[in-house]
This record gives sequence, structure tokens and C-alpha cells, in this order.
Amino acid sequence: MRKDIKFKSEGLQCAGWLYVPDDLTKGKTRPAIVMAHGFSGTKELFLPAYAEVFCKMGFVVMVFDYRFLGESEGEPRGQVLPYTQHQDYRNAITWVQQQPEVDSGKIGIWGSSYSGGHVLHVAAVDRRVKAVVAQVPAVDGYATAQRFMRPDHLEAFRNMLMADRAQRYAGGPVNYVPVCAPDGTPCALPSQETYDFLIKWCTEQAPTWENRVTLETLEHFLEYRPMLNIELISPTPLLMVVATGDTLVTTDLSLAAYAKALEPKALELIQGGHFTPYIDAFEQSSGSAANWFKKHLMA
Repeated sequence: MRKDIKFKSEGLQCAGWLYVPDDLTKGKTRPAIVMAHGFSGTKELFLPAYAEVFCKMGFVVMVFDYRFLGESEGEPRGQVLPYTQHQDYRNAITWVQQQPEVDSGKIGIWGSSYSGGHVLHVAAVDRRVKAVVAQVPAVDGYATAQRFMRPDHLEAFRNMLMADRAQRYAGGPVNYVPVCAPDGTPCALPSQETYDFLIKWCTEQAPTWENRVTLETLEHFLEYRPMLNIELISPTPLLMVVATGDTLVTTDLSLAAYAKALEPKALELIQGGHFTPYIDAFEQSSGSAANWFKKHLMA
């Protein structure tokens, strides 16, 4: 069973869904998994498929839109700031712990791409999390940018971000940039692979998704390095799902982050690119995550 839900995060309403196993009887509880999407993503994009797999295994599952995105409140729209989204995850955990269907002491979190980085951070600082799955995670924003830009272009980009900061400080308008665009067009995620994936699947699945983020978003992206404190996740069990040919968050960065993490941990390698886990390797990516949560939350 899936029902619409709303919860407060820093004074704003976040929208989401709560999946409850059909065989859960009144008065009983189950472990819960909290999940949200990656960079600019909204809850409709492939997350229901993962949530249904987890729910069929017996978990209560909470899926939500961050503030400033999708059906959740917040202005300016398209504001994608890691530490804001961390708070949304943590407030979602607080909300789900209070639901009568949930065993409040058994909470897992799942994230993919940008939110893969988010769950690494949240698990490192919030001991309410008892198991974590980070799928194709963004682990180092600046190092990722270095792989997309020449040094002189990166410096010019940073200067542009500082000009935008000065404009915001003076009360000027919010500036936007496309999330994705065809090769050669300036955007936040400059790859044809990303453009093809998001335009096709968001059009089909995610009517609330917008192809824009604030320019401020990119300033925070450069500063975002969740791999720096990944060792603090231990002793919480960590599964990282990494694509062997990932050119968006790049496989080498993900593997470096995994090497830095402490036990207990496990690595699931998927043959393919950044978006392969959602489609061609969905059974592998969802199954490995479900089994990880089962092992560590249902034992």
C-alpha cells in the first residue's frame, strides 16, 4: 500500500509517499528505509520501482521530494544545496520514526548519484541510521568538475559563481542554469548521456521535474566532498553500488571513497555507466540493496 504523506523540514512542507507492506498487521512494526533522488531529481523518477522492491521484502519505505523541488514547498525553485538536503533526510528520518508502522530503532537510508553522497554524509553524522546504501554516489564535487573542465575554464567558472554570489548579496535576481543540455551547451551536468537519459525518462515518469537549477547550486556542488568523512560511517554497515564505466561521478572517485571507508562495508560492481543501475541492471542494483537492508535491519 502506498499513501501520500507530508512532513515538515525546517518550516516547509515536504511531499512524499509511504509504502507499507500488505501483510503488516495492526500493532506490529517493521524496519524502514528512507530514500530520495539525486541532482534535481524528483520522487517519480525510478524511485517507486526501488521502493516496491524494498516494500515487498517487508520494509516500510519513505520516498520524498526535497524542499525547493517537485511537490515540496520552498523558494527559489530548483535550489539544490547538499546541506539543506541533508536536513531533509534527517527530518524525514525523524518523521518516519514516529509512524506506528515503523520500528524506530531500525532505519536504513538509500541514495543514488547526488543523494548517494548525501546518505554517506548523513550516515556519518546520524547514528539513528543502522544501514546505508549509496548507489553511484557523488563523492567529490570539485574533483568531478576537474574531470569535465580545463583548468582555465574551471577558474572562469568559479569567478562567475562569485559574481553570482555578489549579485545575490545585493538582492539581485536568482540566476538559473539548465540541469542538462545537448553536447556543447552550457549546463550543470555536461554530458550527452545525461541529457538523453533525463529528457527521455523525466518526460515519461516525472512531470514535476524541471530542467533548471539555481546557479548557487553549482557553487555548493564544487564545495561538496562527502568522501572526506566517509570513515565516520563505521560501525554502520555501508553498501556502495558502483558502475564500472561511470563517466559522470567517475568510477575512480567512487572506488577511492570505498577504499577509505571502514568496515563493515561491501562493494557491488555493475557493468555499465552511471544510469545503468536504473534500467539494464535494475534487478542487480535493487536486489543487492534489498539484501543488504535485510541482512542488517531484519536479523
